[in-house]
Amino acid sequence: MVNDAGQLYTMEGVAAGIIMLLTAYIVVSTTSVYTTGDTHIPDMQLEQLGSDVLAMMDTPDTNGMKSALEIFVNTGNSTDFNNTFLSCCNATTSGKPDNLHMSANVTYRDANTNVITEHLFVAPDNTWTGRESAVRVTRWVQLPSGSPNYGSRAQVVLVEVLLWRA
Repeated sequence: MVNDAGQLYTMEGVAAGIIMLLTAYIVVSTTSVYTTGDTHIPDMQLEQLGSDVLAMMDTPDTNGMKSALEIFVNTGNSTDFNNTFLSCCNATTSGKPDNLHMSANVTYRDANTNVITEHLFVAPDNTWTGRESAVRVTRWVQLPSGSPNYGSRAQVVLVEVLLWRA
């Protein structure tokens, strides 16, 4: 003996199931919020690290002395600049060094030709493929007059470092 009461319970069960699935979907979709700003946090941290290292290298040890960055750029000592910059960037508290790489350019105004000139200060190593997520870090460096590489007058040059994790 079958009557219409069973059909009502079935429709009520299907409606309850749809409501439960809809509720579960709403709860799951609202708790897992994805913000696109989170994708750039490692790049911002890498940029801040590079900026801090350049600022530290541009700070003289004592009053009246020249900074290490000024000495490296003024004398064209790219090897020591590269070693110092990367040793500071790759230092960690765990003792296991990071795997950062860099290249650097110096931009200045040539007083003889009155042309803005850029030259490669530190060449990228063989890990650079062009697909890495690199950040650009810059620092203005004031050079005294009589610089062997940047003319006879005092001027400010732009040191530009491209920093990436390989």
